[in-house]
Amino acid sequence: MTTYEEIFENNRKWIAQKTGTDKDFFAQLAKEQNPDYLYIGCSDSRVTAEELMGVGPGEVFVHRNIANLVNSVDLSVMSVINYAIRHLKVKQVIVCGHYNCGGIKAAMIAKDMGILNPWLRNIRDVYRIHKTELQAIADVEKRYDRLAELNVQEQCINIIKTAALQQSYLAEGYPQVHGWVFDIRTGRIVDLNIDFEHILKDIKDIYNLTDS
Repeated sequence: MTTYEEIFENNRKWIAQKTGTDKDFFAQLAKEQNPDYLYIGCSDSRVTAEELMGVGPGEVFVHRNIANLVNSVDLSVMSVINYAIRHLKVKQVIVCGHYNCGGIKAAMIAKDMGILNPWLRNIRDVYRIHKTELQAIADVEKRYDRLAELNVQEQCINIIKTAALQQSYLAEGYPQVHGWVFDIRTGRIVDLNIDFEHILKDIKDIYNLTDS
């Protein structure tokens, strides 16, 4: 495990490595950001956006919380989505969950989790919506995996419901929304192939916020 002191030594090495190949690296980095991607992922310490995507600083605008939730009353995630779409003009929005997620597992256990109860209820609501499919899966681990996938899908839908997404897409043709699951056992990104345009069309009569 890396010690607290080693973090600063690692930082010095990182600076030397970056400036050794590009002396203007930090001067360029200090300029305004212009990422193409908004990534909403889980806070799990094993799932880091830039590393699993193979991208560098400045390429991804990142928000992380327990079980990668997009809750309409969570001002943090709503502010991130609004800023990324309206001001940074991101072209792609990604919700990335992962297998073996502690939040997903906790939501499938009938237990009082204290202050986590209202947060986990969002996942339990996904479980309720897809109860028949999930309870038909005999293998508990596979049931967890499937709920992780379904949770990502529902959070993608929650993004599509927002005014920022709908208005930007109508005016500019972007961003599009994608759902991923990171397979923590293999390192592979699984694209759930969310049918973004179909979902947008399907929910428009109820969630239309485009004034059109």
